[in-house]
Order: sequence, then C-alpha cells, then structure tokens
Amino acid sequence: MSKKVCMFVWNHFTNDARVLRECTALSEAGYEVDLICIHDPKDVNLPKFEQRNSLFKVYRIRRYPILLETIQKLYRLSIRNKWLGVLGLLLWGLLIYLSPIIFSILTVLAVLMLKTKLNVVWVRGTLILRMILKGFQRKYDIYHSNDLNTLPQGYICSKWRLKKKKLIYDSHEVQTSRTGYQSPIYGKLEGFLIKKIDQMIVENHTRAKYNEDLYGFYPHVVHNYPFKQTVNNEEKVDLHGMLGIPNNEKILLYQGGIQTGRGLDKLIKAVPLFDEGILVLIGDGKIKKQLQALVKEMKLEDKVKFLPKVPLSELPKYTRNAYLGFQVLNNVCFNHYSASSNKLFEYMMSGVPVVACSFPEIKGVVEGDGTGVCVDSHDSESIAKGVNWLLKNHIKHDEMKTNSLNASHKYNWGNEKNIFLNIYNNHTSSLYNGHTQGFAEAK
Repeated sequence: MSKKVCMFVWNHFTNDARVLRECTALSEAGYEVDLICIHDPKDVNLPKFEQRNSLFKVYRIRRYPILLETIQKLYRLSIRNKWLGVLGLLLWGLLIYLSPIIFSILTVLAVLMLKTKLNVVWVRGTLILRMILKGFQRKYDIYHSNDLNTLPQGYICSKWRLKKKKLIYDSHEVQTSRTGYQSPIYGKLEGFLIKKIDQMIVENHTRAKYNEDLYGFYPHVVHNYPFKQTVNNEEKVDLHGMLGIPNNEKILLYQGGIQTGRGLDKLIKAVPLFDEGILVLIGDGKIKKQLQALVKEMKLEDKVKFLPKVPLSELPKYTRNAYLGFQVLNNVCFNHYSASSNKLFEYMMSGVPVVACSFPEIKGVVEGDGTGVCVDSHDSESIAKGVNWLLKNHIKHDEMKTNSLNASHKYNWGNEKNIFLNIYNNHTSSLYNGHTQGFAEAK
C-alpha cells in the first residue's frame, strides 16, 4: 500500500520548479501525493483541482474569505455599472434586514479590515485555516511543508492529533535572513517549530552549515537542479523576431523574478558600457515598473527589452537564444549570499555561459566547471567588464558553452532526485526513532 503525502506550498503552483520536481519524483516512486497550494482569483483559467498523474493531485485553496470576496465584487460592480452596484447594495441591505445583528457586525468588521492592516491578518489567517482543514481531510502518513510560511500548517496537521504523523520541513530559503522577512518573529517562529519536525531539507551545504550553527543539527541537502534536457531538443522561439531585434545582435539574458536585491538596477546601469548586445529580461515582480522607468529615464528602450514570465516547460525555448545569461544577486542578506540559484543551472542546460556574482555556492560552480565569469555584482562597471570579456573572447565563450553542456550531466534533477527519495525511503519507517531524538538532544 502506497504511503500518502500531504505537501503544502504558499504559492499558486504555476512556476514552482522545485515543488513540481519533488512531487513528480515522489509520485513516480509510488507515493500518493496531494499538493495543497493557493488559488489565484485573478487567473480565470487556473483550475482549483488538477490531476497531474495517477498519484499526484493539486488542490488550490480559495485565497480570500467569502465575505471579503462579496464586498469586493459589490465594489467592482458599483464602479462598472452604478445600477448593478445599487442592486447589490439593496441585496446586502436585505440580508442585514433579515438578520440585522450578525450582518451589521460582519459589515463593520469587513470595512474596518479593508481599511487597515487587519485585512492582511484576516486574509492570511483564514487561508492558513483552510489549508489546515484540507490537510485534515485525508489520512496522510507524511506532511511536507515547503518554507516557513507553511510550516505551521504542517505542524498542526501532523502533531495535533492522537497518533502523530511525520513532518518534513523543506526550507528553500534562509528564513532568518532574507528580504521581506526582517521581523524577528520569523526567527522565533522557526526556532519553535523546528523542534517539532522529523526531518529538514535545505538547498546546499552553505545553508546546512548555517542551520547547524543556529540550531545544532545538520539537515539533508537537496540541490535545486532542473530537469535534464534531452540532447536533441534544440527548439527555440524566435526571440529576435518577437522583440524586433536584428538577427545579428546578441541577446544578453536575465530570466527570473524581477525583485529587489537581484542586482537588476546595476545590470541596467551597466548596459551603456556593453560593447554590443541587447539586454532581455524575462519575468515579473514587484520592481518591474521601477526598472522600466529607469530604462526610459536612461533612454535605453532600444537596448533593454522586457518580457513577462513564461511557463517553466517553455522557458528553455527562450533561454537557447542567449549569448550569455546573468545571475547577479546582491549581498543584501544571507539568503542571497548562500544561494545556489536555479537559473544558474537553467542557463547551463541550454549551453549558455554566465556572468555571475562571486558568492560561494555560485562561484564554486561557475569557476569550478568553467561555465562563465564571476564579477562584483554590486558594481555596474565590473558587470560590464565581465560581459565585454565574453563578447570579445569568442574561443573562451565557445569553451564555456561546451563546459556548460558537459556540466549539465552532473547538475540535474535526474541525479539529485535519488538523494531526495532516499530521505523518504530510508526514514519512512524510522523518522521518529532517529532524528527526532537528535533534535531533542540539540534543544
């Protein structure tokens, strides 16, 4: 009889490569996997339920409380059509008339929460509750929480019961030192919950050592390597034609989240120093409009192009157009400094040399396998120097292209997934007898 796994992730599960790889690997190994994630009400084509294969199912939980959704819909109706808005208000008034006390209190609370930070607490709190309720609906053997924002859900579902279940904490980031998580509450929450888990997984050995120094135990390491591409897969999109770039112009590519701390402002400021090439950024994120404004301000519209994010399965068709790729994280937190970076290996799979930051995990791969050049990612001139060196030295560029393709035989999920599966296979029957005791001793 197959073991049942309930996995939580705090996103829409549309571009989460690591979670996709792990769920697929488990299901192919005979585990029955239910992934609980979040539905995106803005995406009308996103299903609330998916059957990825016979053993892998995806459940997307409603993001907003029903009361909040109702108020938001009435508000939008009043903007689009005043008569529909009036009708909606009349219906709401009728509900208040039929049950005045309850609906009056709910209405006041809803309005207060919409106008304050309580809105965030309300939305996130009720979403966590819905994920927990979903996690209790079936009899699972193992709960798997991806990152700190789903660890409470996994803890409650696995441990708040008479017969406790196994809990795996898969931390993709350094939760105590990352952008957007500056509050000390995150460290305190992780410090409390980490004593309740049975196994922990992190992305690389730099982060594993950090965890050992912080909590007293060395977690499992599962690198974030992509699926290996087939040798004969050379399909490309016409990126030059799509963006109106001359065919003889080199594409200098960044793919990934357009977020703070990724060195993208320095990268754009380096563009006027490039000897040739067009910078193309594929992805979306909070600072995209800010970067587009910077491009306009610097009058670089002909030299810098933006594209929205594309599905993971389609991304290699875009990557193969690049002469070189960028991974220029800034050292704004230990999470960035210790990153291995999935995109580094995505470039590698397509034989694209990189201009990369000089952080330990990234530098070890880039210089160790000869797949690109490392630069000071905080300095636009240093970035430009690395780019121009690759533009000028065609022989070294071709060597690095070959090195990248050769290295892809090592840095791929086909090899790494065996390490991941061994964590499940070796400890499914002994999680409580092994590391649980070790955690108790480290407390």
